[in-house]
Amino acid sequence: MANFIVKNIPNTITSCNLFCGCIAAYQAFQGNYQLALTFIVAGAVFDFFDGMTARLLHVSSPIGKELDSLADDITFGLAPAAIVFSLFKEVHYPTFMESAKAFMPYTAFLIAVFSGLRLAKFNIDTRQTSSFIGMPTPANALFWGSLVVGMHDFLISENFNAAYLLIMVVVMSLLLVAELPMFSLKFKNLSWNSNKVSYIFLIVCIPLFILFKLSGFAAVIVWYILLSVITNRKS
Repeated sequence: MANFIVKNIPNTITSCNLFCGCIAAYQAFQGNYQLALTFIVAGAVFDFFDGMTARLLHVSSPIGKELDSLADDITFGLAPAAIVFSLFKEVHYPTFMESAKAFMPYTAFLIAVFSGLRLAKFNIDTRQTSSFIGMPTPANALFWGSLVVGMHDFLISENFNAAYLLIMVVVMSLLLVAELPMFSLKFKNLSWNSNKVSYIFLIVCIPLFILFKLSGFAAVIVWYILLSVITNRKS
């Protein structure tokens, strides 16, 4: 009995991630962006601990891997897509896009589709053991949630419009599956030389959170992408 409980601890944590993702998606469809972001963050916490727990308890399993991908696509794929779907209904539409206003929100689901593709690629890509190829789905979800919560008034003003939002959806979706190496924050040791990129990233994150406040996660994700591109070009 005890062994059965131990074996299922990681899957239970993963299921909590999935549960948070479902709530986040529902709240997003209702336009409750802050609650949606809160549950995305909670899902990210569970996502961090399920793998760690499986390794500590030595109970990794094929079903855990499949469940993890499903949970991630809901929490970090569908939930941010639902946020953008609702935002498309509020955003300003320029005259030339008025005829597309009824179906434009559905383009937000590209985020969920490309998140699914990214997770499937990750599961079979042996190159991503210590770093990433393409943007991780949690980073993309935190970007959208933080951006919409922190800059909502600007995003629905006439200074921003649906065309810009569509471009952002396409760019961020493509980044999920792009053949772009992105560094991981996994520390094998604490030395500067071994973790220079990670340390630089974390140091710059502090003023970004102070400056951008609620949209700090969005600013940090943009910084993460830029630093990955710069690092890749130098190598």
